[in-house]
Amino acid sequence: MNVTRINPLEDRRWSLLVQTHPQASVFHTPAWLESLRRTYRYEPVAYVLEDSGHLFAGIPFCSVSSVFTGSRLVSLPFSDHCQPLVADAAQFEMLLAAAERDATRQSLKYLEVRPLPAGLNMETIGALGPNNAVVVHKLDISRTEEQLLASFHSDCIRRKIGKADREHLHYEEGRSEKLLLQFYSMLLMTRRRHGLPPQPMKWFRNLMECFGENLKICLASKDGTAIASILTLSFNKTLVYKYGCSDPRYNSAAGSVFLLWQAIRRAKAAGLTEMDMGRSDYSTPGLITFKDRWGAAQIPVNYFRSGPRRRTATAPKSKMNAAAKRLLTIVPDSMFSALGGLLYRHVG
Repeated sequence: MNVTRINPLEDRRWSLLVQTHPQASVFHTPAWLESLRRTYRYEPVAYVLEDSGHLFAGIPFCSVSSVFTGSRLVSLPFSDHCQPLVADAAQFEMLLAAAERDATRQSLKYLEVRPLPAGLNMETIGALGPNNAVVVHKLDISRTEEQLLASFHSDCIRRKIGKADREHLHYEEGRSEKLLLQFYSMLLMTRRRHGLPPQPMKWFRNLMECFGENLKICLASKDGTAIASILTLSFNKTLVYKYGCSDPRYNSAAGSVFLLWQAIRRAKAAGLTEMDMGRSDYSTPGLITFKDRWGAAQIPVNYFRSGPRRRTATAPKSKMNAAAKRLLTIVPDSMFSALGGLLYRHVG
């Protein structure tokens, strides 16, 4: 049994491991890794255990190099979680030790992993310390529609599903350029409203090209006007709700709730059994509550990092962040989108 470092985009054995390992997710796939590489120029690498040429365990990383934020190994940038594909703590320790040795040899700023707690003893993290805490929501959609509806919050979800029906919202899904542009237009609105830079358009084009039919843009419209959109990815039996956005002028029409319910129904019809509703920061309690009301299970997730930990913002830094958010609300869309393209490569 040997620990080996491979390029998961060039070694076909990685794809086979991801397709067969019970802990694998959409974030382990070559499609996700290739999208990261194309958009942000992150170089993927995987530390794997092999025996007689067969891979049976592994952890993927991206090598992130930035003159502003330093060089590091991250598993994985812009990924809600990335469970080590291991059978036990011993395998995880071997793979992590190899990655840490390389990080030290290359004088990297830090190494980061983002494991789900299931099946992993946190004591094996070793010298890594917690750097950030988030919550991931997962919804069991193997139940009947009636059982699912009964588990939803009566006022905030079921009532809004009924309201969307009365509003006669139109549902559309696909991968067309028109749907992408409508989605991105509302994404700019949503990110601006939250005071956050948007992901670059190039990111979504690369996701579409790399995931093919496993990516869908879903759009809700009312009287011919687009009012909400979501982007989903699918892997094995899981539907991943990755991005959502809306036009706030039409919030009362419940377009986002309508789209999620339609996505769930179509995923069930396709034989999928789980919906990964993504990560939420504890600083966004409203988003956590929204996902709770769908009856989704909360999974607390810690990101672990070697080297410097993230520090609590000082008052001057908080003021700078507030000023930056105010600026993001007034710059034109072209500059707003360009800022995302410039910034995201350095924060992965």
